[in-house]
Amino acid sequence: MTDSRILHPATGWLEKLPSDRLLAEMSLWSADLGHLVDDIARVEAFTDIFHIDVADGHFSPALLFFPDLVTAARRATAKPLHVHLMVADAILLNQIEQFADAGADLISIHAENGKADAALKLIHAKGLKSGIVMQLHSPVSVAKSFLDRISMLTFLGTLMGVKGKGLDDQAETRLREARALIATQQRRVILAADGGIREHTVPGLRRAGAETIVMGSLAFGAKDFKQRMEWVRAMPG
Repeated sequence: MTDSRILHPATGWLEKLPSDRLLAEMSLWSADLGHLVDDIARVEAFTDIFHIDVADGHFSPALLFFPDLVTAARRATAKPLHVHLMVADAILLNQIEQFADAGADLISIHAENGKADAALKLIHAKGLKSGIVMQLHSPVSVAKSFLDRISMLTFLGTLMGVKGKGLDDQAETRLREARALIATQQRRVILAADGGIREHTVPGLRRAGAETIVMGSLAFGAKDFKQRMEWVRAMPG
């Protein structure tokens, strides 16, 4: 029996995302985790995607988010949930199983994962959208072999799993290179920027080709949230 408390985005949600403005992907890492449902409700009207980081303390130095929190988010919003797995190969496939069952709509794994191919196959077998995340040390060209299998390509602009770091000097250049690769595809692959998202970095990331930015404190910590989001949506490409 279907749980009536579980909400889901509409069929074809990714294809229906606006392509004429910068998308807002809200990182729940920056939400008030003690009042997660309330914080989701506070930002939902201006959210295109909710971003959920999952880290195992090994592949990434952080240790955060587990399936039950994704289930809680799934009951609180019908907006798409993007789970970013920063986990070692030994548990990667099991984590995909758990977060798919918890309610993820899109699961991204790392190009640096040795089991990336098997992981993408499993994500697709679960009926979900898939994505690839690139760390700073990985050449942009590595993404080329994944493009025909993914719906989102995310470039980290800071060290993985570390909050509050400044944007790397190569972040914009890497996005431009990725944008050129994506242009060769006959299907939509959303280019995302994650890390170092600040008021002074967003315009350059957008000009470099970012279609969505993973917003943490820039959104959740804004003094005037509505004004901040109107600024993001009006950002020229």
